Amino acid sequence: MPALASQPTVKVVGANGTISLGKQYAGRQVLLEEQEPGVWLIRTATVIPDNERWLHHPQAAADLREALAWAQAHPVADTDDETLKRLRDEGR
Repeated sequence: MPALASQPTVKVVGANGTISLGKQYAGRQVLLEEQEPGVWLIRTATVIPDNERWLHHPQAAADLREALAWAQAHPVADTDDETLKRLRDEGR
């Protein structure tokens, strides 16, 4: 993947320690690494909560794709009284 080079930009660290990166990054999560004193690397990131990490494993993703394909091929019908009766009976 080729690196996109841009000209350095001078930013001023505000009194509360913040730097504005621009509106295009508003609301984004970033990784901030201090590589050495005064040298920082800032990268955009997508953080996955621990309780959702399993969804990103290949087998879970394949299972979800299969389940979604099945659900699309078998739409729900309000006329399936037998299924509704069974669900009501299981809820007791």
